[in-house]
Amino acid sequence: QVQLVESGGGLEQTGGSLKLSCAASGRSFSRNTMGWFRQAPGKEREFVATINWNGGNTNYASAVKGRFTISRDNAKNTVYLQMNSLKPEDTAVYYCAASAWATSVQMNTGSYNYWGQGTQVTVTS
Repeated sequence: QVQLVESGGGLEQTGGSLKLSCAASGRSFSRNTMGWFRQAPGKEREFVATINWNGGNTNYASAVKGRFTISRDNAKNTVYLQMNSLKPEDTAVYYCAASAWATSVQMNTGSYNYWGQGTQVTVTS
């Protein structure tokens, strides 16, 4: 059974930092694309960041570019999201996602087959 388990969410002040982790189990994703999405109350799930299979290529939503960094450790089957200069509008449930087939960066939810349960990030002003 494939599982993606996020951790590292919490409450932070504006301008602060948090680092999310997503550990995969049940199969290796070392050859596949992984990504992060988020969903705020009353809004649709939106793309945040994606990383290709070997970490050599990344892509970010314009709202987080320059503040967030996605990375991965294939030996640990884990993807990370370092979030700096947090803003109240970053408040959302953050979801990790993994593709069963893609190797390049993917920005659409339809490219991902596996999802974590989500971790809450709340940024206070």
